[in-house]
Amino acid sequence: MPIFIYNSLTRKKEEFSPLDPPKVNIYTCGVTVYDDSHIGHARSLYIFDLIRRYLKYRGFDVKFVRNITDIDDKIINRANELKTGWIELVKKYIDRYYEDLASLGIEKGDFEPRATENIPEMIKYIESLIQKGFAYATNTGVYFSVRKFNEYGKLSGQSIDQMETGTRKELDETKVDVLDFALWKISKHGEPSWPSPWGAGRPGWHIECSVMSQKFLKTDTLDIHAGGRDLIFPHHENEIAQAEALTGKQFAKYWIHHGLLTINSQKMAKSLGNFITIKDFLSKYHNADFLKLFFLSAHYSHPIDYTAEKIEEARVALERIVILKDKLAKIKSVKSKENDQVKVIKDEFIKAMDDDFNTPQGLACIFDLVNLTNKNLEDLDFAASSKKTLQEMLEIFGITLKSEVSSEAISDKEVDTKINERIQARKNKDFALSDKIRNDLEAKGIILEDTKDGKTTWRRKL
Repeated sequence: MPIFIYNSLTRKKEEFSPLDPPKVNIYTCGVTVYDDSHIGHARSLYIFDLIRRYLKYRGFDVKFVRNITDIDDKIINRANELKTGWIELVKKYIDRYYEDLASLGIEKGDFEPRATENIPEMIKYIESLIQKGFAYATNTGVYFSVRKFNEYGKLSGQSIDQMETGTRKELDETKVDVLDFALWKISKHGEPSWPSPWGAGRPGWHIECSVMSQKFLKTDTLDIHAGGRDLIFPHHENEIAQAEALTGKQFAKYWIHHGLLTINSQKMAKSLGNFITIKDFLSKYHNADFLKLFFLSAHYSHPIDYTAEKIEEARVALERIVILKDKLAKIKSVKSKENDQVKVIKDEFIKAMDDDFNTPQGLACIFDLVNLTNKNLEDLDFAASSKKTLQEMLEIFGITLKSEVSSEAISDKEVDTKINERIQARKNKDFALSDKIRNDLEAKGIILEDTKDGKTTWRRKL
């Protein structure tokens, strides 16, 4: 079955056909490291990691590049604000970014290039654009001549006149046109800089992605370029202009953009007190799967609104999966062919994911399987088939069913001790003590389950 992807460039859903199948190359815009990553970043990181996993599941050989912007006005301003060196600031937040990736269970890209490590290639790229007549130098930097690229605006769907109307006149009067954007910025006194033919300075933001995507994917034309919807204009529009002006080839065949995240229907902002970092979330909930299930509940291209109620819904939903997985884990392995009913659900899951990565429908398939399996647990062949399929679907979604144990939580050893005390209390027919131990454990997040054969199992409440 073919995979269909909504292409932001053509504004329609298209059959996915990479340039050199089964190879697929993907580039996605990464973080700018001047602060901790927030849950809006988490959605981007998770969604594109999921797409990578699904394409691999469907047999593609995926090469995935996600950049790190480690020089930028925001970085310089933050370093000045904190009275620290920009290099120290960048190192701190790159380390914390990789901590977040690990906490979320998200793999690194095949390459995660840093802008500052690829400046020589950016300078050569800019030199070529000047030679081709698409860029010009002034005493403040080098700029791309937007009006010389005839297809400018094709991704965002805006005309030059519309863009000009919506653009504020910048203080830099050296530019030929207000729409022209910086390829190279001459550094001010005290700012970080690198030598160039036009003076000491640093690259513009847009040139970084054009250069690093083509360099590390070793191609002029990407199969997929991904990022947030807020990057369509001007960032992705400018990437297209630079790359296609230089090579004369299509820069990316498919453009995938995820919708933006709000908090209780408001834009996330520190000034509003609703800024939630990935570390904040995990410190409170100790489980990245809650956040993932929340993301899965909306199509990646749609906006999504974060609320505490929706995270609680995700927790309850995840608990249903965990309870079933615990039951299936106790069933002895049975060699059997795939159950027909399980196969129908699996096929529906694949059909949903083939349709522009429809995760809400895919998630519904998982819960269809959970419901059906709970009704057929006595059928060992069915249970074995369901166990295998459920694990496949969870792995595609990156749902690990592992949570961090709070430092205040009761230890496994303490739980076992309390269970033994409860068993002894029941033997002594001290049911009041038995109930108290159960209730005390439940208050500490431990759920006890008494089996038919008289044994007691337990699990941590999510």
